[in-house]
Amino acid sequence: MRASVTAVCLGWLVANGVAAQAGSFTDVTEAVGIDFRHANGQSGAKYFIEPLGSGVALFDYDGDGDLDIYAVNGAALPGADYATPPRNALFRNDRGQFVDVTAAAGVGDTAYGLGCGVADYDADGHMDLYVTNYGPNVLYRNLGDGTFEDVAREAGVADYALSASCAFLDADGDGFLDLYVVNYVQFDPATNPVCTHGDVIAYCTPKALDGVSDRLYRNLGDGTFKDVTEASGIYLPDSKGLGVATGDLDNDGATDIFVACDTTPDLLFRNDGAGNFEERGLFAAVAISREAMAYGGMGVATADFDGDGWVDVAVTNFQDQTNFMHRNMGGVYFQDVSFEAGIGAVSLPMLGWGVEFADFDNDGRLDLFVANGHLDDNVQAYDPLGTYAQPDNLFMGRSDGSFQPLDDAVIATARPSRGAALGDVDEDGDIDLVVTTLGGPLVVLRNDLRVGRHLTLSLGGRTPNVNGLGARVRLTANGVTQTREAHTGSGYLSQGDTRLHFGLGDASSVERIEVTWPDGSRQTLGPTPADQTLVVTQP
Repeated sequence: MRASVTAVCLGWLVANGVAAQAGSFTDVTEAVGIDFRHANGQSGAKYFIEPLGSGVALFDYDGDGDLDIYAVNGAALPGADYATPPRNALFRNDRGQFVDVTAAAGVGDTAYGLGCGVADYDADGHMDLYVTNYGPNVLYRNLGDGTFEDVAREAGVADYALSASCAFLDADGDGFLDLYVVNYVQFDPATNPVCTHGDVIAYCTPKALDGVSDRLYRNLGDGTFKDVTEASGIYLPDSKGLGVATGDLDNDGATDIFVACDTTPDLLFRNDGAGNFEERGLFAAVAISREAMAYGGMGVATADFDGDGWVDVAVTNFQDQTNFMHRNMGGVYFQDVSFEAGIGAVSLPMLGWGVEFADFDNDGRLDLFVANGHLDDNVQAYDPLGTYAQPDNLFMGRSDGSFQPLDDAVIATARPSRGAALGDVDEDGDIDLVVTTLGGPLVVLRNDLRVGRHLTLSLGGRTPNVNGLGARVRLTANGVTQTREAHTGSGYLSQGDTRLHFGLGDASSVERIEVTWPDGSRQTLGPTPADQTLVVTQP
């Protein structure tokens, strides 16, 4: 059952000749020139990796100030046949119209792709791109002229596992961006497990396969990385991770790592600031459910949703398992408030994947988007109540710290959704959605809900952390303080815009902006007018 509210929204005409419809979001995929369809290699054999789907990234690859789109694709598996081999795709944003520049940019990887992440790992002023695959991963180094080169093997980050999500972060505090790669299970098509529900063949759960450790690669500052998985405390060979998010979860100035795992306990790696990690998931009460079960974790997002200055964690889980909303109770432990926050009951009939926090209506409160969709396209053959294509959920934040599901026809369109990336694609001051679908089209959803004003911060840190990853911003407007952190990763297989977006409600200006940079230095700005993108450079 889906609760509903009356959507109060403002619609208007925008570029590309598409009128804002009554409602809060408009599907503008075709209008803006996006033509991309995911291929999962499906042939009827029910290979384990087929239902995982793929991710998407929003980032400015050419430095012109607007967000471009990179979409990851799958590949043929035994028994599948495609007239043209599927490939990943890069779409350049040209004043609101997207142009396929994949071939010219050299980023059309044809491996079985899953996830992606972006950051300027070599501090040359250009955003680089990492792609996770079944098989060797790819590190596309941005050459600054609109083209990329794959340097994964030379850089030491090819990682020949079944990799899922990834995140760049400064794990050891040296300023260079390190790379965390989530690995899922040990999979080989030749030994693909076969599972059934009665007489119906279905995809197996991860319990049928062995786990594999994630990887942490330390950036050596010379264009190469060193595998420090074991030395850093990350090595856990039995885990089965899918999603990753980073954030300073204990307010000690170091970036911690949260991994959503599928049928094994979720992981919380606390960072001592020098790149040494301790797994504290059980102690922090985030590893398992209230019933002491390891759920089927898919995606994860971090943000201070209740405004108390502590970073909270949302995790999407399998159908009939509630999604988690872990409220941070002061850095030591967390409390699952999914039902109290209003997302628990709604999530039970859904199978969640991508998840992201953002202030979609610019009212000063964080909202939560969840992408849903089942594994099996034949689910109703063994579960009459199950559905393959499912509506996504957008939960609107309320003043009491709870969420209310938004009733919107476009968000509720049934799809087998997977990854999601968030950012202001049309540069009108509110956050739009780009969603991947399993074996289906990439979908661009324009936000027409805008109610309040906004401020977007583009951070420029000191070299080599030129993206300012790990910085924390406290912004005060109308006497209310909001907290954001600059990070990559988050969600499921995807990455949104790394700029920090703040909804301001009816505030015409911001009184104070306090930036705590990754090295601990602080910078204070303000007052400053609303409704702009402000570039903040570390002194």
